Amino acid sequence: MPANPLSDDGVMAKISPAGKPAPRRVRVPWADRLFAMAALGAAWLTLALLLGILLSLVAGAMPAIREYGLSFLWRSEWDPVGDQYGGLVMIYGTLMTSFIALLIAVPVSFGIALFLTELSPQWLKRPLGVAVELLAAVPSIVYGMWGLLVFGPLLATWVQQPLQNVFGGVPVLGTLFSGPPVGLGMLSAGIILAIMIIPFIASVMRDVFEVTPPMLKESAYGLGSTTWEVVSKVVLPYTKTGVIGGIMLGLGRALGETMAVTFVIGNMNQLSSISLFEPGNSITSALANEFAEAGEGLHQASLIYLGLVLFFITFVVLALSKLLLMRLKKNEGSRS
Repeated sequence: MPANPLSDDGVMAKISPAGKPAPRRVRVPWADRLFAMAALGAAWLTLALLLGILLSLVAGAMPAIREYGLSFLWRSEWDPVGDQYGGLVMIYGTLMTSFIALLIAVPVSFGIALFLTELSPQWLKRPLGVAVELLAAVPSIVYGMWGLLVFGPLLATWVQQPLQNVFGGVPVLGTLFSGPPVGLGMLSAGIILAIMIIPFIASVMRDVFEVTPPMLKESAYGLGSTTWEVVSKVVLPYTKTGVIGGIMLGLGRALGETMAVTFVIGNMNQLSSISLFEPGNSITSALANEFAEAGEGLHQASLIYLGLVLFFITFVVLALSKLLLMRLKKNEGSRS
């Protein structure tokens, strides 16, 4: 047997340790082309689905669009009996609960990510990280039931009633903390949403903090920087794009959450005050409560119009986040 056997096409064949020629790799000329076409088809399918959803929402909401136009966005009346509809209460509830959720979740998530990456002992990092991520696996209806049966009464007894007793006569703060002491309303929904989005934001922040080159952090520590100085002047500037992406991911989850908000927001279609404890409504909770019972006509079209509004709110939030990320990358490129 020759030392370097040749294959049939004159190419030297590889010899396996047993002395037998290794099997030749079969090349299919059209395989790469087929894979590229499949990947392109998947991309176009995603765009087609997005366009189809948008067109179906517009078609379903067309009777309400013809009836109210853009005035639907600032009309506060929602009366299925009188067949009069406006989306201001739901839009306000969606934006307010999401704002409260971000206001609570972002600092907490930042603290969790900072502790896990910089301060936590090695034996605690993995169990605590897994525990935080497990919060994302809890079904939203469980959060809603817990908020209604456990968290709501605690909030009413230990937070709402003491605040009303202290600030009841103060002009602005009294209005802010007014409302029936049942623990349901904007603040309850915002806190439940914050608990739900903390795992997403904290996990993304932790992952982007960990990709910071150790040399940068060790150099800062070697120069005498404190942990906060290292995080604020080294880690955050290096990972700010990922941090913003994590916050936007949490905001998207908060805007689209349905069942948990439906349990604790109160489901009242009135915009009577600016109280944090006043029952309200959101787009998703209105759709969950009324769509199954809405008859064909203006009621159903108005609900679909609310879905279209939520679609555009999400689109605007994502577009603004993309523009912000592009601006950050542009600034980083100009500095470098």
